[in-house]
Amino acid sequence: MPDIRAGETVVDLQPASDATLCFIGRIRTPWRDREDCPRQGRQDGPVCQLELDRLWEPALKGIEEYETLEILYWLDRSRRDLVTQSPKSDGRTFGTFALRSPVRPNPIGTSMVRLIARRGNVLEVRGLDCLDGTPLIDVKPDRCAFSPKAPTKPGLEDT
Repeated sequence: MPDIRAGETVVDLQPASDATLCFIGRIRTPWRDREDCPRQGRQDGPVCQLELDRLWEPALKGIEEYETLEILYWLDRSRRDLVTQSPKSDGRTFGTFALRSPVRPNPIGTSMVRLIARRGNVLEVRGLDCLDGTPLIDVKPDRCAFSPKAPTKPGLEDT
């Protein structure tokens, strides 16, 4: 593991055994090194690909109906043992859960992306901020686009 910065704290972790994830594919981005990767995805960023395993292609039926998707991915190259962190951009120390750092006990990343196209089992999107080859956990429609309509208040129904 890389050295820790001043103020950072590490815990001794036992191997995880309480959950199993099924990676559904890999994410293809132009970034090979963490230093090159943006801190936040941008809707005008480069087109990236979500390459789902062919097994999951039928699960994409209807995805084209949405403009924005929520992507969950496993930050497989992140360390998992920091309790406190000192971001290099400001030098102060924070608890891990007070940061959006990829360094977490369970390094799950999320991004809201714009769907550009679907080509079989591959989704072309903009807005990612992860390294090339990152394991894909899940793809969901934007929760706002999928939310049911609010119930009408009594007396305000359409007539």
